[in-house]
Amino acid sequence: MIKQPIHRARFTKEGYEKLQQEYEDLKKERPAVILDVQKAREMGDLKENGYYQASKSKLRSIDSRLMHISYTLKTAKIIDSSQSEAVGIGSTVTLANKEREMTYQFVGDMEADPSEKKLSLLSPIGKAVEGKKMGDTVEIQTPTGSVSYIIKKVL
Repeated sequence: MIKQPIHRARFTKEGYEKLQQEYEDLKKERPAVILDVQKAREMGDLKENGYYQASKSKLRSIDSRLMHISYTLKTAKIIDSSQSEAVGIGSTVTLANKEREMTYQFVGDMEADPSEKKLSLLSPIGKAVEGKKMGDTVEIQTPTGSVSYIIKKVL
């Protein structure tokens, strides 16, 4: 049997700390949910007890999330986003072509939020710009084909 290497999710320091905080918040919330399950259980028939079903579902959700976060925190790799000329995690990059200009911050693999202009290096744009420098031209694959951009700024 071939052992697969453990995937180590990359994080910025801020993203790692945010995940740690979520873990702590869930641990604090869990005892109250356990009490809800116990109260609901005391109400009788569990098959037709919506309060019990909802409480159990919430507890399962919390426990599942805690296990996921715990594993992620144990295997995480915090990337030092010290200033570098090359694009990497922690970089803010401005791309431009004749039609448009766009700026994105590149964050850890699990921190991406395109609505906030935060992308992972695993995204199509991230893959195209990773390791590149200001002035480089990159080809980004889009559903309508390949588009060229020049890297205008790397902060």
